[in-house]
Amino acid sequence: MLYAFLIWLAMSACFVIMGIYNFFSKKKSAFGFWANAKVFEVTDVKAYNRALGKLWCVFGVVFALLGLPLLYGQNSPYILLTVLGAMLEAIAAMVVYVTVIEKKYRRK
Repeated sequence: MLYAFLIWLAMSACFVIMGIYNFFSKKKSAFGFWANAKVFEVTDVKAYNRALGKLWCVFGVVFALLGLPLLYGQNSPYILLTVLGAMLEAIAAMVVYVTVIEKKYRRK
């Protein structure tokens, strides 16, 4: 299960790298959160991208921690924590995005 954990860490690193890229981006346009969806008009693009970057970095770190039960072996009941935790973390990220980030930076 070491290989599974290493793959899990690689995926979490992708989230953290994406968050760092968003956080330090100098782009004049806002990054999207939803796949294939147009981004709403943003009041402060730099602050919005930083907030989204923080969200992705925290998501990646928590995602990596949720992969730790993979080290216990293939038949470990703790893998249920990984599966349910990843699902709940994704839902929590969506809730934070909609209720905090989008609400704060959407142009009215």
